[in-house]
Amino acid sequence: MKTITVHASQTYPIWIAQGLLAQCGELLRERTKAQTAAVITDDNVDKLYGKTVVSSLKQNGFRVVKMVFPHGESSKCSKTLNDIYNFLCENSITRTDCLVALGGGVVGDITGFAAATFLRGLDYLQIPTSLLAQVDSSVGGKTAIDLPGGKNLVGAFKQPVAVLCDPAVLQTLPDQFLADGMGEVIKYGMIRDAALFSLLEQNDLKTVTEHMEEIIAACIDIKRQVVENDEFDTGERMILNFGHTLGHAVESYYHYETYTHGSAVAAGMCMMTKKTCSPELYQRLCRCVKAYGLPASVPAPMTELAQLCGNDKKRASAALRFIVCETVGNAQIRSMPFSEFAAWIGGTL
Repeated sequence: MKTITVHASQTYPIWIAQGLLAQCGELLRERTKAQTAAVITDDNVDKLYGKTVVSSLKQNGFRVVKMVFPHGESSKCSKTLNDIYNFLCENSITRTDCLVALGGGVVGDITGFAAATFLRGLDYLQIPTSLLAQVDSSVGGKTAIDLPGGKNLVGAFKQPVAVLCDPAVLQTLPDQFLADGMGEVIKYGMIRDAALFSLLEQNDLKTVTEHMEEIIAACIDIKRQVVENDEFDTGERMILNFGHTLGHAVESYYHYETYTHGSAVAAGMCMMTKKTCSPELYQRLCRCVKAYGLPASVPAPMTELAQLCGNDKKRASAALRFIVCETVGNAQIRSMPFSEFAAWIGGTL
């Protein structure tokens, strides 16, 4: 088992190994004194892994309760959050108990936010079951729900007591969900790790699975370094949003239905690179994302996407901060008045 330790406001381990899911109860017992574990998951993940996780927790002395909500980004909302709060109340969850987020990014984000806010905070364990969640959203303590006005606009920083990554669960993912995670993996190569990007260039969606544990560990370690340097997202951590300013705009434009998060980020990276970098780097990035079944662009009008960028969390007053990578492995934070950015990215300036 590989362990990567994050030293943030709370120090915690990230465990990576095949078959860890069945050991979650034993591992969680090392990290909390809780007597009750409330498992929060979605209907897709519950069918695959709910019994395994509940059984392991019970075998290690936890009283277990479980809530299942409908899968999909539309569930990452205030209604589902209130449903979780009510579930926790009905099951007499106290501040000395813990939550277990079993699922992808939606489950991890909303469960983490519930853990940050219910009774003003209680322990929670992240068990990410998608590639995107394993390499990105489960690590670093960002939790949130979406609003009609934009993605992840209401949230809190809440570090988990641990993150458990079992690459074996990725074998059940359809190709489109594996590709979704690869959008974030490619991002990590672009912003900080030229060797990782080179490895990705030499593979595709079929062959990359042979390197998955190495890739997951590399991405997590990059995020660990960035989070330790800037836990609360006021500086360096912004580089993790390469592709996201336009990517979130793409998701919003299509009402979170047409493009997955990873697909939108892939398109966002390529569109930003086309605007800010050499044609050679742009073509190189486009070849890489397409090798993993990801889009390099979307048909949405750029002028409309530009306006949606105004809802990005990286906006600071009248300015918008965005990320560019002029060379592979080197990300830079740039800032521009939003009106100027909208005209520039929209092609009217």
